[in-house]
Amino acid sequence: MSQPIPDYLVGRIRYLSTPLEPIPTDVAPKLDPLPGIRAVLFDVYGTLVISASGDIGLAGERPRERNTTGAFAAALDAAGIRAPATAGPEQLEPAIRTSHAQRRAASIEFPEVDILAIWSEVLGGKVSASRDKLAQLAVEYECRVNPVWPMPGLARLLADLRRRLLVLGIVSNAQFYTPLMLEGFLGAPLADLGFDAECCAWSYRLLEAKPATRIYQVALAGLDRVHGIAPGEVLYVGNDLRNDIWPASLTGCRTALFAGDARSLRLREDDPRCAGVVPDRVVIDLSQITDAILPAD
Repeated sequence: MSQPIPDYLVGRIRYLSTPLEPIPTDVAPKLDPLPGIRAVLFDVYGTLVISASGDIGLAGERPRERNTTGAFAAALDAAGIRAPATAGPEQLEPAIRTSHAQRRAASIEFPEVDILAIWSEVLGGKVSASRDKLAQLAVEYECRVNPVWPMPGLARLLADLRRRLLVLGIVSNAQFYTPLMLEGFLGAPLADLGFDAECCAWSYRLLEAKPATRIYQVALAGLDRVHGIAPGEVLYVGNDLRNDIWPASLTGCRTALFAGDARSLRLREDDPRCAGVVPDRVVIDLSQITDAILPAD
């Protein structure tokens, strides 16, 4: 999105969020030191933040107990939007599927949507809603149906990596509210937290999602252009063997599987694309990234 998003949405995300705790897994960590790393790229949902659905809401499976009808009504009310009686949350996923099908027909294997365009379509084009109101609707609804919360140790991890002068970036299936969520939880813009915007790639901007390697190549191009860092000097951290470890490995990155929350851990044992895909390291707590994998020089 080229235009700025209202600052008040950061506050709304904080207000609508309540603490969550990760659910432990039985995966054993693999924590040998990994030398030669100059940059760390992160997945977001299920890695940096706990997600009730295990992923970004529109991509993951929403918990069955979530009252999407009630969430939709509350989101409309908060955003001050009067929707036609025919509009409802049940139209959201069909609209996403239709958009995906159109982009696949244009040879995009792993398409992404612009959630504001989707919400406009759900409202039937009959509602006079400004871009800012649509943005608030998207935030209000997502926070209600897919609660998220920072993974334990996130702030400390980022502080440790900054002290070690590592370049930080993000490669994430995301929407416009994802960076706002991180800012709200951590109390500072991403740049102040150490993330280089030139080394961050968001699926909603590219309209292409992981596991496509193109989204990784955007961040890697920034690392090369701005910092002279090659893929073999990059550690990518994510919770999904197909969406994170497999494509990151294909681009030449070193990889760490985050296996700290059973909601989001995706081992993809039935996916033939992941056969033989082995992460370089496995962590079950964010602190292990700096305490064991990236020890200070």
